[in-house]
Amino acid sequence: MNTLFAFPDLNRTPSAAAMMSLPPRLRVKAEPIDDPTPPPTPTPTPTLTPSDIYAEYYSLCERVASALANRNNDLLAIVPAPEEKPPVLHSPPPIPTPPGSGDNRALSSRLPPRFQRPHELARVADLGREDHIHRREILKRTRAIYDSLRLHIVAEAMRLPGRRRKPRADYNASTLMRERGLWLNQDKHVVGSIPGVEIGDMFLYRLELCVIGLHGQPRAGIDFLTAHRSSNGEPIATSIIVSGGYEDDEDTGEVLVYSGHGGQDKFHRQCQHQRLESGNLAMERSMHYGIEVRVIRGFKYDNVVSSKVYVYDGLYRIVQYWFDVGRSGFGVFKFKLVRIEGQSEMGSRRMKFAQALRTKPLAVRPNGYITFNLSGGKENVPVYLYNDIDFDREPEGYDYIVRSAIPCVISARGGANRGCDCNYSCGSDCFCARRNGGELPYDDDGTLLKGKPVVFECGVLCGCGPSCKNRVTQKGLSKTLEVFRSRETGWGVRTLDFIQAGAFICEYAGVVLTREQAKIVSMSGDPLLYPGRFTKKWSSLGDLSQVYPEYVQPSYPSLPPVDFGMDVSKFRNVASYISHSKESNVMAQFVLHDHSNLMYPRVMLFALENISPLTELSLDYGLDDKLEERLAICN
Repeated sequence: MNTLFAFPDLNRTPSAAAMMSLPPRLRVKAEPIDDPTPPPTPTPTPTLTPSDIYAEYYSLCERVASALANRNNDLLAIVPAPEEKPPVLHSPPPIPTPPGSGDNRALSSRLPPRFQRPHELARVADLGREDHIHRREILKRTRAIYDSLRLHIVAEAMRLPGRRRKPRADYNASTLMRERGLWLNQDKHVVGSIPGVEIGDMFLYRLELCVIGLHGQPRAGIDFLTAHRSSNGEPIATSIIVSGGYEDDEDTGEVLVYSGHGGQDKFHRQCQHQRLESGNLAMERSMHYGIEVRVIRGFKYDNVVSSKVYVYDGLYRIVQYWFDVGRSGFGVFKFKLVRIEGQSEMGSRRMKFAQALRTKPLAVRPNGYITFNLSGGKENVPVYLYNDIDFDREPEGYDYIVRSAIPCVISARGGANRGCDCNYSCGSDCFCARRNGGELPYDDDGTLLKGKPVVFECGVLCGCGPSCKNRVTQKGLSKTLEVFRSRETGWGVRTLDFIQAGAFICEYAGVVLTREQAKIVSMSGDPLLYPGRFTKKWSSLGDLSQVYPEYVQPSYPSLPPVDFGMDVSKFRNVASYISHSKESNVMAQFVLHDHSNLMYPRVMLFALENISPLTELSLDYGLDDKLEERLAICN
């Protein structure tokens, strides 16, 4: 198993840069806030020449160096921490909820107890494959709790009478998780890679970075071990966020020129000189010791949840820093960072490449595409077919269907169907909500709040219109998917869009057969699918048992045993090419909307986690462990 070990002794002779440092003064490099209000006309400032700025800077450095001349040099070394038992990385058991807190405790605005950040630097030993899988699973489970709790808080708030504005669910969710001890990697200030985090992982909120320990500052762009928490009195930078908040930043991907923090007004304009203190000093100290920093890039990305996404791009080293005159005429510190070789491709680069594939695929990938319209125009968005390995064009040989074909004799066995009497869109007290256990299954953005044995959507007999939020799966595919050829898995499916956890992807379409019909068809050797055998991954979506100990997994509405087969030998859709995996990122959710036969629900696919662009989709078909791990039904 991997362990956290204390950071090694980095004794050194004091440098001139250290003697020029000022006493730490906490100033954060804040992120820009999207505000439609235009900034006021700037107040004219005195014109300063570069020589004036440098003269003032070096004069200040000389005074500081003189003041620190008598300082004990031994205090300028990072010393190893005392030996102790390796800390446990996984989350402690949840704290029981106080009695009488009621159902609205998720909406509490009570501030959490003061969180003490760690006082020691530590590095995680190299992980073996099994350890990495274990840490990855812990990370996924923690992120799933955060996403589910955030959606739950919004849903509960919007049910309150007269409530129109959504709460700060990202903050409330992180606060509750911290109170329950569910934050990760908080016992040490980790240098380098975070266990379980992979390059290319995407995040929707800054506070989500804090929850998993990737970046510990909810607003500051530089995360560092502060001087007064350090055993030797020196700050050390461990991660930065690059999101275009400073006009002097220069980013080419592999090489980054990062502006120091400080000296900006509330409109993020440079209005005074920066100082070599707090985060700026921490960056200089990390450069001196050769300590790598994690780089997270934030940029605007069109999605239904937030206006910005954050992507982890790996480890960089600070190779140079200098004091320069910025574009606004004030002195700023600049740090040159170079990406460490041997890492996987940057996630931000993959996102930009996927965006280019959606708009001009042949310009960025001229060879390998067979068609951009595998569905024949039946889907709302294109379905690509790509093969740069051989000449196989097999997916073109089947009739593409968007929805499963359910014979009338099967759907009629469910008896009379009925719908709600809503006029425009359904509410929490309508007939369809009561069928779902007293609540609608989706939020206003069409995200599934929690997995259930079956979801009842509004149907043709309902009075609500097509824009009702309880008709999510009937609206069809909304994410651009690509069927591609792989040497390892045969045919597979990857997304060119970002898909958030709980978002609908598509229906698993084929010809529905009774159990008796399936036995006859299987004799001919045609590929058959049995949805009742799928692993019930839906039970983990929306699971808040670690936050609320009294949480009970949904068991209503219930279903009788699902024992039908699905023939995809002649009629199929893109879902038939999704590969099998025990660590899947897609789950199957049974849905009913066009008939009432509970034994033959439709099979709808939802994202089990946040899925980054160009990531392959995988589904747990419930296959025997002895079979090929990565297998699609079509293969």
